[in-house]
Amino acid sequence: MRMTMPDISFAHPWLLWLLLIVPIAIILYVIYHTRLTSHLLFSSDALLKKLPRSFRQRTRVIPFVLRLSAIALFIVALARPQGFIGTSQTTTEGIDIVLSMDVSVSMLAEDFRPNRMEASKVIAEDFVTNRPNDRIGVVAFSGESMTMCPLTTDQGAVINQLRSLKDGMLSDGTAIGMGLATAVSSLRNSESKSKVVILLTDGVNNAGVVSPTTAAEIAHTFGIRVYTIGVGKRGKAKSPVARTAGNQYIYDYIDVEIDEQLLADIATITGGKYFRAENESKLREIYAEIDRMEKNIVKVMEYHNKPDKYWWLVAAGSMIFVLEWLLKWLYYRQIP
Repeated sequence: MRMTMPDISFAHPWLLWLLLIVPIAIILYVIYHTRLTSHLLFSSDALLKKLPRSFRQRTRVIPFVLRLSAIALFIVALARPQGFIGTSQTTTEGIDIVLSMDVSVSMLAEDFRPNRMEASKVIAEDFVTNRPNDRIGVVAFSGESMTMCPLTTDQGAVINQLRSLKDGMLSDGTAIGMGLATAVSSLRNSESKSKVVILLTDGVNNAGVVSPTTAAEIAHTFGIRVYTIGVGKRGKAKSPVARTAGNQYIYDYIDVEIDEQLLADIATITGGKYFRAENESKLREIYAEIDRMEKNIVKVMEYHNKPDKYWWLVAAGSMIFVLEWLLKWLYYRQIP
């Protein structure tokens, strides 16, 4: 058991109970000196009351106070007060994460505000900002895939690449397998103990030379977890269906088709999880959940040293004790 105070602890705190001796001694002192008072018979004590009390009479309690102070210091010293010197070393091990983002034309659907792509970019940016210790990369895919940003701890570079994502930068289509395979390629040489892909899409795999299932099995081989996110409301959504001569999109309400079974299978194979986001708030909740599940590994090593602090109490108590003895025998001494 250790009793603690700010920067001070006691090795034997139970000895502090002996400090009760101090109030008990004071009570006994008062009782004793009250009974010790002499009684003399005088016809009147008026003259005695006018006699001044000497300095020695007024201060005769000083030796007693000094003795109690010395005893109190010795008791505290017996309890062995100790100081505290502590150092700690913290090591943070980040996670390698690749954001694989669908940039196909369907991501311009307006069931998110202002559309799926822009909402997904903003929420992914917030996710990146909240993970300063991780290496993060960005992969874009539609009918084909490409690495936009290799793994880096430079959050500014990652965010700039997220903001640069747009439709038309790759051939159209939805090559989920290619988007995953390119992300896995970015992570395969990683030495991190935790490797993650967050794959976001709003469609059905209809392009690419690598099947999503094969890419998932490769990810599993390299120890990479894949969290898949399907974005889009259920039912119909206002989506681009054609272009005008002025290269503007024509919108219409069409059925939202997401291969949820495929995305769930990818997550299951790799030990990840599938999520469905039907609006911006749900997508933000999904990223927050992934953030909680993929915590950084923090190792803290602490070193403590508790040097004894009782020597100064012993020294002070001894000096007070000597002072009490000198006063008692040289100044307050009573001659029988």
